[in-house]
Amino acid sequence: MGDIAPELAARFPRFFAEALAARGIDSSDTLDLSLSGLLSPRSLHGIDVAAERLGRAVTAGEPVLVVGDFDADGATGTALAVSVLRAFGAPRVDFLVPNRFAFGYGLSPELARVALEREPAVVMTVDNGIASIEGVRVLQGAGVDVVVTDHHLPGAELPPAHAIVNPNAPGCRFPSKALAGVGVVYYVLSQVRAYLETAGHFEASGRPRPNLAPWLDLVALGTVADVVPLDRNNRILVHQGLRRIRAGRARPGIVALAEAARRSTRRMRAADLGFAIGPRLNAAGRLDDMSAGIACLLAEDLPTARPLAARLDALNVERRDIEQAMTAEATVLIDEAGSGGESAVCVYDPGWHQGVIGIVAGRVRERLHRPAIAFADAGETAPDELRGSARSIPNLHVRDAIADVAARFPGLVVRFGGHAMAAGLTLKRVQLARFSKAFREAVDARVSARDLRNVRVSDGDLPGAELTLENARLVADHGPWGAGFEEPTFHGEFDVVNERVVGERHLKLVLKRGERVADAIAFDQEPLGAGRVRALYRLGVNDYRDMETLQLVVADIEPVAAGDVG
Repeated sequence: MGDIAPELAARFPRFFAEALAARGIDSSDTLDLSLSGLLSPRSLHGIDVAAERLGRAVTAGEPVLVVGDFDADGATGTALAVSVLRAFGAPRVDFLVPNRFAFGYGLSPELARVALEREPAVVMTVDNGIASIEGVRVLQGAGVDVVVTDHHLPGAELPPAHAIVNPNAPGCRFPSKALAGVGVVYYVLSQVRAYLETAGHFEASGRPRPNLAPWLDLVALGTVADVVPLDRNNRILVHQGLRRIRAGRARPGIVALAEAARRSTRRMRAADLGFAIGPRLNAAGRLDDMSAGIACLLAEDLPTARPLAARLDALNVERRDIEQAMTAEATVLIDEAGSGGESAVCVYDPGWHQGVIGIVAGRVRERLHRPAIAFADAGETAPDELRGSARSIPNLHVRDAIADVAARFPGLVVRFGGHAMAAGLTLKRVQLARFSKAFREAVDARVSARDLRNVRVSDGDLPGAELTLENARLVADHGPWGAGFEEPTFHGEFDVVNERVVGERHLKLVLKRGERVADAIAFDQEPLGAGRVRALYRLGVNDYRDMETLQLVVADIEPVAAGDVG
């Protein structure tokens, strides 16, 4: 059995035991996703100082302002902080999220001055702040205590905040560096509750001690939508949140978003959060104002949540149309420049929408298997600047590659931040060509030719007898699957029984292997017109009209030429 633990070999079919072993699962204990397995908050540097300051604000009735971010991670983290602090008894909790077109990312000095107009005693950042040195300085200088909660990588200088809680900050020994922003908030709030309990707050106020588990639906959504690695700690958070959603205990905003996306909460999976719910929430921050998304998540009942979810759904449709047009334009620009074969791609058009460039960069990355940065004009507030959004490939830390450029050419990059797979930056428009060249050089120094090949990894060639609904359910039940804990993928050759286009761009197939016949779906795939194909696929469960059937979800497919033996 090789590296397969005997207990896993006895418990699962060989193909699945091997797939688990390849993902570092070496015992049944590592498959246990109960809340008791969560890492302790004690090793999160700064968490006690943060909890004490927020706890004092609750007991003294001081005004707290939560400053969030305009993506799904920031929105869920903001809703979590506002909702839980109110449940703790904080009488004056409000939130502020920067409009990306007016303020850009994070707690900028301009946004800090807007925050001061709310007259807070404490500002708590969510999913931002670790790079907001000047913004934090403005607030602290005005006598406002700033508690930074973030997960992004810090720069050489830390902000002068009252407290910083970030698993990636220097000196933090928290074992998981993969927490999303919403996960950091969840940990901080658990410690605030401990402080309040010790202080006798709940007993004195007559409030019940809140159980934080009902808020795990927000943690699951933000964690999956931010595409952070699903290490065991994150998988516990996501698994427990999904359990509550499926059990009918999701908050109204998530239920309303699921309705808008035509997804069943009863059968909700991590992929639904990532590809259906998250994009609708993100659409508010991309095209409009994330306040609408946060309001949806904070809605106390479905009649309040549904109109907000409908607005987010409409924004997502608009976002999709803009994205498709921009991606087509990016493809033309790359083809005309002949830059698709280079190690990295930077692309810009003056007509592009700033809120959608991250998705375009992701599409370019997927097409070329190259790190990609898409740029758009920064807008009226900075007419000579470009804002860029970067997406990376495995084995390239894109934030560090941009840091290399900034170090080699001081002043070339106005500001930047992010993490391994995604980053944001600002440039002067006149520096775009110079930066593009420097970025390619930084990538060349960090990657090999193999890294730039789109190598597809398979968990094996499944015989037809293993293509069963039971095995598809087995895989589904042992998620959540996602970044860093990829769903098992298999390969094999099939006879094509039938194929037809559905939804204008997708290919619905009936495939046969041996005596087994199975439905399959290939997204964004033109008809093949072949009698035999080679496919890379996942075992999926199709629950159309509440009837579960096996459906192979095709990641890659190609005709098998006559005489070609696979």
